Amino acid sequence: MPEPGAVASADPWGERMPRTVGLVDGIAVLVGITIGSGIFRVPATVAAQLQTPGPMILCWVLGGVIALFGALTVAELAGALPRSGGIFTWLLESFGPLPAFLFGWTELAVIRAASLGAISTIFAEYLGYFIPLTPMQVRYVAAAVIVIIGAMNYLGVRRAAAVMSVATIAKYAAVMGLGVLAFTVTRGGASHFTPAWSGGVHPSLLATALISVMWTYDGWADLSFIGGEVKNPQRTLPLALILGTACVMLVYLVVNLGFMYILTPQEMAGSHLIATTAAEHIPFFGGAGAAVIAAVVLLSTFSGLNGTMMTGPRIFFAMAERGLFFRSVARVSPRFQSPSVAIWLAVGLGVLYVLINDFAQLADKFVLGIWPFYALSVAGVFVLRRKRPDLPRPYRVWGYPTVPLLFLAASLGMVVNALWTDPWNTGVTLLITLAGVPLFYLWKLGNRAV
Repeated sequence: MPEPGAVASADPWGERMPRTVGLVDGIAVLVGITIGSGIFRVPATVAAQLQTPGPMILCWVLGGVIALFGALTVAELAGALPRSGGIFTWLLESFGPLPAFLFGWTELAVIRAASLGAISTIFAEYLGYFIPLTPMQVRYVAAAVIVIIGAMNYLGVRRAAAVMSVATIAKYAAVMGLGVLAFTVTRGGASHFTPAWSGGVHPSLLATALISVMWTYDGWADLSFIGGEVKNPQRTLPLALILGTACVMLVYLVVNLGFMYILTPQEMAGSHLIATTAAEHIPFFGGAGAAVIAAVVLLSTFSGLNGTMMTGPRIFFAMAERGLFFRSVARVSPRFQSPSVAIWLAVGLGVLYVLINDFAQLADKFVLGIWPFYALSVAGVFVLRRKRPDLPRPYRVWGYPTVPLLFLAASLGMVVNALWTDPWNTGVTLLITLAGVPLFYLWKLGNRAV
């Protein structure tokens, strides 16, 4: 008889952790991760780059459509292969261990720790609105909140998901409310939307602005990382990926239209804290607009940090389970049935990064680091349909093959444009990813020698 609290044997898909995350929780995880701090400042960046309402609205619509096309496509993989690690698993099945290892390496070396550091730093900075903090205290608070969120996730995904659902519902309502209330402002009006176009917009300029927009959408596929802990995964994962992405697209469009109603494109471009500027003009908030936005950002970043901690460690766990990382990282806590070592590894990296670097802007610089892997995942749909035609697929891509092909074209276009317009940061990101190639072969040699 198994001891109390022992981890159950593997399920039909090979997962050892309990499946406790339902549809509502899954949507909350996706929305909670995706809606972070970006929506409170990226609209100003887009306005500065594009300058007229037509291209600005087009950019946000394109961003939403790209993310939705991605979700519509990878939903097929999520339903067919509902495993921990999500993208890692799909790359492993489609293209073999090297691309999967490179994805895990990029997440480990840059993306996940940088995300934890960036989100926690923004949380601490906005906490400073209510409790004055020195720059060093901001870093300590950021590190402390990473530890607290990590401990909560260590206690089990069910608890973390419950907190996530409550926080995300409150955040979504607050952000949507901000967008809707913007239309009650008397100083605003339809005149801010004219002229919609002024001499057109250069495609390269639109693609550059789109990179910032896609940063606000980043997270649309992160639910897949906890695919091994989702209930009824063949139905729940595809639905949650598609519905969650659609919810994010809706609120982003409402918020941006609200900002444009209150402020002219020039005012938007000149306001770094655009959400605060907009809120200060909304009568409903009285004179407390800045405090309201600070509270919403605190809620938003807390929810995003919890979601990032829920999903990221599962990549390291999946790597270890498949023999591409230290076996100890695949340990499942017998008491809490969580990937304990993987979680504390993510906590340690996040704390280290936030204490020795200013990571408030780092996630922006590395946003393109994950896009080659998004593209490979989508390409994996084509590969697996040929390679494993008998694989059960409870959901098949709507609009196949047009939808995945359009996503691939958009992804390739963004990466090429980024290499052209910002070769330094884009090149550094790609070089860090490629640095994993020799590490992969060293790892293989080391395992062979054991």
